[in-house]
Amino acid sequence: MQKSMTGFGKAEIVVNQKKFTAEIRSLNSKQLDLAIKIPAAYRAVEVEVRNIVSQMLVRGKVDVSITVETTEAETAAQINRDMFRDYLRQISDALAYSSVDADYDAIVPSVLRMPGVVATETADVSEEEFQAIRTVVTESVKALDAFRSQEGATLIADLLHRVDKIEALRDAITPFEQARADAIRAKIRDNIAKLGVEVDNNRLEQEMIFYIEKLDITEEKVRLQNHCRYFREVADNEPQAGRKLGFIAQEMGREINTTGSKANQHDIQIIVVKMKDELEKIKEQVLNLL
Repeated sequence: MQKSMTGFGKAEIVVNQKKFTAEIRSLNSKQLDLAIKIPAAYRAVEVEVRNIVSQMLVRGKVDVSITVETTEAETAAQINRDMFRDYLRQISDALAYSSVDADYDAIVPSVLRMPGVVATETADVSEEEFQAIRTVVTESVKALDAFRSQEGATLIADLLHRVDKIEALRDAITPFEQARADAIRAKIRDNIAKLGVEVDNNRLEQEMIFYIEKLDITEEKVRLQNHCRYFREVADNEPQAGRKLGFIAQEMGREINTTGSKANQHDIQIIVVKMKDELEKIKEQVLNLL
């Protein structure tokens, strides 16, 4: 099953009256680009978190955010009243010196942000809480992986539909090939007639056959068909095939471009443009596959 590199996962768990939440977001990237945001008190388990994510996710730009909220009514934060009073007095004096009226509703929040006014007692982190971090990260990665699988199935269905359209367009070229050859022959004979010179019809026919063979696109159509078939095989049977499908799409583009350069016919050129349009959409979508 193919997976998308884009996804989101979230998990929560409550331990020791604390709620641990992990959210993971991922976007497409050539390698695993991992960024982790974790509270300072739990930094000791960050390496393990990185290993958990790295083992379960292969590629993508991955952002992991871990938050810890206490469910207790009381808080470990304490206001240093002496320091608060000193800061408030100094600010009030400065405002009075400047002849500015004091707005305490605006001043108090600023004073509370001053260094040392609010102190938080650092509590020891138990092994149970570290395990909660590991568990919540693992569960959020599983949720992300499920999201990726669902998104990948949608992407593959769209890609295979576009491959079908390219094959149908390839087949639509066939009726115009004989008409193109007849038009080329008629144009050459018309130009010779305008010159009013005698020619060896057998030699002329040989030269026209040689010229038309140089414009023949049968080989390109066969190779394009093979690439389309291989695209399906890889999409159905090989995991994490995003890069490989991208390479196959490039090869499909070579055959389509060569067909366009040999077309020498208006209707065939229109079909080639439509195939290129579908191929560009395939290339864009393949970038999102793992």
